[in-house]
Amino acid sequence: MVGNRVLVLVIADPAPLARTRTVASVPSSHVYVRHVAAEVDDGVYRLPDPDPADPARSAEQVWWPPVMLQPDWVASHDFDVFHIQFGFDAWDPRDLQKLILELAARNKPLIYTAHDLRNPHHEDRRLHDAQLDVLVPAASTVITLTEGAASEIRRRWSCDAVILPHPHVVPFERMRRTAARPADRPFRVGLHLKSLRASMDPARLLPQLISSVQALPNAVLQVNGHRDVLDPGGAREDPQLRQYLGKAAARGQLELHVHDYMSDDELWDYLESLDVSVLPYRFGTHSGWLEACRDLGTAVVAPDCGYYADQGATATYHHHEDSYDPASLDRALRQVFDAGVPSAVSVDERRRQRADIAAAHRRIYQDALTGTSA
Repeated sequence: MVGNRVLVLVIADPAPLARTRTVASVPSSHVYVRHVAAEVDDGVYRLPDPDPADPARSAEQVWWPPVMLQPDWVASHDFDVFHIQFGFDAWDPRDLQKLILELAARNKPLIYTAHDLRNPHHEDRRLHDAQLDVLVPAASTVITLTEGAASEIRRRWSCDAVILPHPHVVPFERMRRTAARPADRPFRVGLHLKSLRASMDPARLLPQLISSVQALPNAVLQVNGHRDVLDPGGAREDPQLRQYLGKAAARGQLELHVHDYMSDDELWDYLESLDVSVLPYRFGTHSGWLEACRDLGTAVVAPDCGYYADQGATATYHHHEDSYDPASLDRALRQVFDAGVPSAVSVDERRRQRADIAAAHRRIYQDALTGTSA
């Protein structure tokens, strides 16, 4: 395990490693992984994701389910370091243990980035806990994104994790086009249901959200959701929620937008159109959505479960699996309304951050291969 925690950033070292290090990153085409990589060649090469339909070839953005997690893949491919980020959601812990044994047999170090200490897709936490009980002790270095998550990892596994912040999500060229909100437009509060992850409980929030937004001058509540949840006969239809939202929209209490999955460009435009995005999570750990909002200058009202506050949420309200405080949600919305929408994180700041994060990863890989502590 690593020794002392490294807080937030490691200063970038422009000198590349003595030779290129090949990393089997699970996955490599996910936006987070692409944005912890240096913008220029720094001596770290991440193998492309094998196409699950044909493991012999690779295809950009095709990584689910991750072929690299199969012990046979590990046994038959050349790489220096194995780095798990995402993709083991449905894996039996015994199969993960087989992967660990194959890595050990080949003397390949494992790096694990703990994005989720509670899986947002799992209603029951026991499977993810068992998976982490395999991965965290086996890793030569554990990385996480916030001080709070590092404290939990230390408490649960006696492991000191390296803390590296979440990089930008929105591409730099799109961040540069972010425009100031017109002063005379309505204050727009967004609640996005996506396809209703297990961690979401929007029905719990909606009565207070409607009441709070109606009490704010010149404010609009916009609710978005995917067709699979809000269309009659959808694959994940929630009839009760659909009817509630339909009636509220008919009364003029909210704007309801039902659509298919957004493209990245559509998502950036949507987030920029909001003044504040409300995260309806009752459990979780970190959020890429939150970072995209920061990139575009959209405030985030997040629950106090997980470590969204550590990550940079604008305001928080009390929401856990077994408890919720509507008054705290009202206070958080009023706090954001009174303070005004925050400025977007600058491109220059995000570029410096990315360079530092990439340098930290480069050093972690080097230390793993030489047997030194990060």
